[in-house]
Amino acid sequence: MDRFPIPEDPFDAPMRLEADITDLECVQGEVPAHLDGTYYRVVVDRHYPSFVDNDLALFNSDGMAMSFTFHKGRVDFKSRYVRTPRFVAEEKAGKSLFGAYHNALTDDPSVAGVRRGLANTNIFFHGGRLYASKEDSPPILLDPVTLETLGEYDFQGALTSETSTAHPKIDPRTGEMVFFGYAAKGEATPDIAYYEADPNGQIIHETWIRAPYSCMIHDFAVTQNYVVFPIVPLRSSIEWLEKGNPQFFWDPNEDVHLGVLPRKGTDKDLRWFRGSNRFASHIMGAYDDGRYLHLDSPVAETNYFPWFPDLSGAPYNPDRSKTRLTRWTIDLSGESETFTERRLMDAAGEFPRMDDRQETLDYNWGVMAINDHPEQHKTGGGFRWVGAVDLSSGRTKYYDPGENSTVGEPIFVPGNDTAGPGAGYVFVVVARRDHMHSELVILDAQHIDRPPVATLKLPMRLKSGLHGNWVGADEIAGRTA
Repeated sequence: MDRFPIPEDPFDAPMRLEADITDLECVQGEVPAHLDGTYYRVVVDRHYPSFVDNDLALFNSDGMAMSFTFHKGRVDFKSRYVRTPRFVAEEKAGKSLFGAYHNALTDDPSVAGVRRGLANTNIFFHGGRLYASKEDSPPILLDPVTLETLGEYDFQGALTSETSTAHPKIDPRTGEMVFFGYAAKGEATPDIAYYEADPNGQIIHETWIRAPYSCMIHDFAVTQNYVVFPIVPLRSSIEWLEKGNPQFFWDPNEDVHLGVLPRKGTDKDLRWFRGSNRFASHIMGAYDDGRYLHLDSPVAETNYFPWFPDLSGAPYNPDRSKTRLTRWTIDLSGESETFTERRLMDAAGEFPRMDDRQETLDYNWGVMAINDHPEQHKTGGGFRWVGAVDLSSGRTKYYDPGENSTVGEPIFVPGNDTAGPGAGYVFVVVARRDHMHSELVILDAQHIDRPPVATLKLPMRLKSGLHGNWVGADEIAGRTA
C-alpha cells in the first residue's frame, strides 16, 4: 500500500493499533475507588492512507472506539476500530477506496452505493445500546464490553433520514433521546429530520423541516420545551461538490438563522430568528423559562476551520476565528426575529461540556478545552489548557498540563449517584508530546486548578479524538445490544 504522509508532528501519525491494557499505571494520586463505569471515547485513525491530496485527516479518518473501564480503583483500557461498511470494504480491498471528505463523486467506482460514514465523532449510550456516530450516516452499534461492532442501526426501520447527528441530547427528566439528521435527503440538501426516542430507544416522534440554506449543522440545542437548529454559513452545494471539493465552504455574506421548534412540534410550529454573520458549532447547554430561551456556544467572528475556504477568497484570519463561550438569548414572547448575544468567558476554546444531568435545564457550571489563555497572555498550538467556568460568578479556573502537552475534550463525571450539579470529576486525555505517550488525567471538577486527583499513564500515544461520554456500570449491566 502507499505510505502514510509524514505529519508535521509525529504524535499525530496514524496508530492503527487495537489494544487491550489491564490495570493502567497510576503515576500520580489515587483513582477514586467508588468510580464504577466506563469512559468511552472515539478518535480518528486512518486504516489506509488516503489517495486524495490534502485530505482532511481530522474528519476523514476511520473511527477508533476506546474504553477506560473503572472498577474498585483499577482502570482497564481497550481500543477497537469501528467496522463500518466503509471500513470493511477497504479492509477487503487492502487499500483506501473513498475519496474527499463528504464527496462521493471522488470515490473508487467499486464502492458506489456503500455508506461512507466513519463513526469517528462521538460514542454515547442510551436505551441499553452503545452508539458510535458521525453525522453523515446512521449510527453504528457496539458491544459496550468488548467494543465489537454489531452493525448499522436504523432504529428498527424508524429512521427515515439518511443521516443522524453525533450530538443527541438526553432529557434527564424523561429519559428521552432528542436527535436529528441534517442533509437528511442527501449531500447538500437543506432538509432536517427531527426525532425523539423514548427511554428504551424507540422513536416516538418525527418531523421534517427545511433550513434557509444547506450547511453543516454539527450540534443543536435542546431545552425542556424547545429544540434549536443553528444554521451557520459553513455552507455546501452540489455545484461545489461537482468541482471535486470537500463539501463545505464559508459564506461571509450569509446570516445566521436559529430555527426554534417546540418539542414534539411540526414544521408548522417552526420560528426563525436571524443574526449577523458569525461562526458557532458546539453547544455547552441551553434552557428556557417559558419566555426566554438561552443557548450557550463558543462563537467566533468568522470561519473557525482553516481548511474550509472562504467563498470571497479572503485568507484565514486566526484572530477573528477564535471561539469564545457566548450566550444567545431569544425572546419567544414578542414579534422580534432577532436574538441578543453576551460573552460568558474571555478565554478562547472549544469542546464545551456541562454536567449532562443538567441537559435541557438551567445550569451554572461548564468546562472547555482552551487554546488562548487570557491570564497567561499566550496562545498554545492546539488546546493547551482546560477551563471550568462558574456561570453564576463568571469566574474561570484553569488546569495547565505543562509545556509541550495538549488536551482533548474534557468531560464531567458525577462524584456519586447523589452528587449535586457540577460535583464530581473532569476527565481529560493529555498528549505528552515530548515523550510520545498519553495520560488520562482526573481532576476535581470544582477545583481543576489544584493538582489532579489521579493521573493514569498509557504506554503509547493516543490519536486526536473528538467526543466521548461516561456510562455507569449499572447502565452497562442493563444493555440490550
